[in-house]
Amino acid sequence: MKNNNLLAHLAVFGANLIYGINYTVAKDVMPEYLTPNGFILVRVLGAAIMFWLLSFGLKLNESIAKKDWVRLAIAGLFGVAMNQLFFFQGLSLTTPINAAIIMTINPVMVLIIAAIILRNRITLTKTTGILLGLSGAVLLTVYKEGEIVIPNFSQDTALGDMLVLINATSYAIYLVVVKPLMVKYHPVTIVKWVFLFGLIYVLPFGASEIVSFDWLNFPGYIYGEIAFVVIGTTFFAYLFNMYGLKKLSPSVVSIYIYLQPFLATLFALAWGSDSLSLSQILAAALVFCGVYLVSKKAKPVLNE
Repeated sequence: MKNNNLLAHLAVFGANLIYGINYTVAKDVMPEYLTPNGFILVRVLGAAIMFWLLSFGLKLNESIAKKDWVRLAIAGLFGVAMNQLFFFQGLSLTTPINAAIIMTINPVMVLIIAAIILRNRITLTKTTGILLGLSGAVLLTVYKEGEIVIPNFSQDTALGDMLVLINATSYAIYLVVVKPLMVKYHPVTIVKWVFLFGLIYVLPFGASEIVSFDWLNFPGYIYGEIAFVVIGTTFFAYLFNMYGLKKLSPSVVSIYIYLQPFLATLFALAWGSDSLSLSQILAAALVFCGVYLVSKKAKPVLNE
């Protein structure tokens, strides 16, 4: 059991490591070569094909209960379509630091939504862990090169800020909604249907754009970066998170999002485009402490 939980933690860590690398890799693709909605359709279509091929390869032929189709459709809406469409659109209308700050609300929303839908207890330990992780994530975001970068929430960024907030909330809903399916089906079965529903939702938004791209004249490295986003950031990251969610609670999976700025810095450091500071190490320590506290099992309440 402990080994299974360790593998689950490693899977979720791996997913967020991929997301951290994605900040450096994918920034070249948009908007010069692909539009946001077109890129999302490429991601979802490519990953959906890969998930279905993997399902055929594993010979998975699980039948889905009638009542679970609605939950899968909702998961596809919130976990794929709204999650990706609102984030890209929101980011184009606000600043990166505003978006990063708003995204820190995701684990908080997971804690609240899981308490409402799954009747999970909001314990002092979990709350403390999320607050520690949030503190570390905010420190990583606003403290750059010895200076504090203040987010600028204004009327000019209000619409973008709201769209990113919807994105953070939609992913929180997805993590909570999909969790009960984990005890009934294989993770690949779930994710293939989630992405098929997601593909149906995003198709109208990106279909007209995807055919207008000058596919034959992209530089070679752009093809590689697109492949990384489809295979790494979408296929493997969703698969790793799905495996982690089978063993861990939605709160534990969501708090790993606080590591993304630190992991992005580490990758940029390896790439030679950033440096590691004491404040970043301290912030990462806060996040790891938060992950540990949120991962702790609550002690059972004994009947008197």
